Amino acid sequence: MTIRLDGSSLTIEKLVAIARGEKVELAPESLERIRACRAMVEEKLAAKEIMYGTNTGIGEFSEVLLSDEQVKEFQKYLIYNHSAGIGEPLPLEYVRAALAGRINVHAHGNSGCRPEITLTLVEMLNRGVTPVVCTKGSVGASGDLAPMAQAALLLMGEGEAFFEGERLPGHVAMERAGIPVPGLQARDGLAAINGSNVLTAMSALHLHDMLRWLHQAEVAAAMSLEALLANLKPYNSRLHELRGFKGAISSARNILKIIEGSDLATGKMKTKVQDAYSMRSTPQVIGAARDALDYARSQVEIELNGVGDNPIFVPELKLTLTGANFQGSPVSLPMDMAGAAITMVCVLSERRLNRLTNRALSQGLPDFLAHEPGFYSGLMLSQYTADHLIVEQRILSAPASIQSIPAAADQEDFVSMGMNTALKNGQILDNAHGVLGIEFMAAAQALDFREFTPGHGTQKAREVIRKYVEHLAVDRPLYPDHNRMNDLVKSGEILDEVEKVVGPLD
Repeated sequence: MTIRLDGSSLTIEKLVAIARGEKVELAPESLERIRACRAMVEEKLAAKEIMYGTNTGIGEFSEVLLSDEQVKEFQKYLIYNHSAGIGEPLPLEYVRAALAGRINVHAHGNSGCRPEITLTLVEMLNRGVTPVVCTKGSVGASGDLAPMAQAALLLMGEGEAFFEGERLPGHVAMERAGIPVPGLQARDGLAAINGSNVLTAMSALHLHDMLRWLHQAEVAAAMSLEALLANLKPYNSRLHELRGFKGAISSARNILKIIEGSDLATGKMKTKVQDAYSMRSTPQVIGAARDALDYARSQVEIELNGVGDNPIFVPELKLTLTGANFQGSPVSLPMDMAGAAITMVCVLSERRLNRLTNRALSQGLPDFLAHEPGFYSGLMLSQYTADHLIVEQRILSAPASIQSIPAAADQEDFVSMGMNTALKNGQILDNAHGVLGIEFMAAAQALDFREFTPGHGTQKAREVIRKYVEHLAVDRPLYPDHNRMNDLVKSGEILDEVEKVVGPLD
């Protein structure tokens, strides 16, 4: 299904679909707005009205007025100068999402570029031409200038691009795809790069995957709670409704839904009067993470549908406004919190793992879930691996949004560092797959020792795990199991199969 970009209806789900291969179209009314705005810009250029980044230099050179001849050439050198990143190429899905975000900014009709620029970006998405963009180099203000400039090189038939599985010179990729190169005229280059589109695109994809990960964290928690013979009173929805946090209400409801059908839920099993925090406060902790992600989502979707540019042209008022709508802080700050939220839930997961493997805390399970403790070490070392991943997550959870370093001769003296937020969130999420995979593995092992009927969702999750990792009866190298579980969590297969049995989770 082709997704229409109109400047106002782009959701995270739509962006994920585009990033992962869906085609796009520009809304006809948006094309008319772009044309009207461009006509106004050309009128103002003819009248010699001073417009930042159009007939002036940029940054510290914003007071330098360009001649008519310089105006024609300036956009080319602007893109050359800003193509200054470093490192390996960003994954293709991030770049595709960033291009879609930039098209959606143009769709408002306030950016001032020629329609050919926007339509070329549309064709690049639809025909599979994805610019090669270095991972590092953006400070997240004045937009993601370095990565977006590398993408804009294609608009001049330069740079590099991936096309049909090959890394090619830009002009070759465009020619093979049958896309005419539009070149750059006044304003076109800056309009292609002057927004926080890369960090926002990455954040949108991360939020999508983080929410699915949190659902899996609820499945893992349900399995561990059953294995540890948890008292289920802390999961009564009335308890959480009395406090009022939306995330906790949903999380408690989900966990009970997964456990439904268990002997533990019927009162047949003897439980403690009150369990440790890592067991009874799971809804409050995962719920807090859910609430943090909800806030981050609202901010990201506002940014996806806003005018992140400079200057901004208002055709109906014949007005040119300069400001800082490229500033990435509205996204980087909540996304710093989102990354910390995932780390927090991983810490909780590891504490349940500790209870599963520690005989003093496990309600009768064997030491380290081994069949002959002392001779076999069971899952002792799995906890070491989880701990390594969590310490790395804790380091990465330091906020980037407070790490500004002034640049451009102090003209750009506060920047969001939102690209750093996006990059570290990718690492946090990757580690989270590993941490949760180890809890899943331990919980499945623990349930194998129990002799009662588990919940419908819990049983299905264990069945999926057993497709990839066998019960540990005799010690074996665990790194293949850890890596298989990491990939399994990343795929979301456990969640998909559990939801087929219990219904969609909140």
